[in-house]
Amino acid sequence: MRDLAATLAAACRGGDLIVLIGDLGAGKTTFVQGLGRGLGVSEAVTSPTFVISRVHEAAGGIGLVHVDAYRLGSAVDLDDLDLDVTLADCVTVVEWGEGKAEHLSPNRLDVRIDRSDDADDEVRLVTITGHGERWPADAVAALESRC
Repeated sequence: MRDLAATLAAACRGGDLIVLIGDLGAGKTTFVQGLGRGLGVSEAVTSPTFVISRVHEAAGGIGLVHVDAYRLGSAVDLDDLDLDVTLADCVTVVEWGEGKAEHLSPNRLDVRIDRSDDADDEVRLVTITGHGERWPADAVAALESRC
């Protein structure tokens, strides 16, 4: 999961929004850790469950804003975080953002992470869906071919 996200990081730029979708334990935070590594974040990337949002500076690269929207009730609650202040300059990743974060940008990637039905299986199925001019189908296909 980390390697996949680190590969995705090479295609990211400031202003990108990634909405992570998946059940508890699917690997959303692990994905963000790999993305952070790929962006050049040197500090530990941990789940912002209780603080809701963390900003990670990247050495010589674009920053990473990591949001956990699990405890947020709606898009209005997400707006209260003032993400628009950092959105243009950083890659913003919103865990549990489905139905809450889509309005932040017309250009976003939805990354769905599904676990195998076998509880002992560590295999994940990752589906990437692009939205807007930034992520047309051919760009997403090219991205998937590198992952």
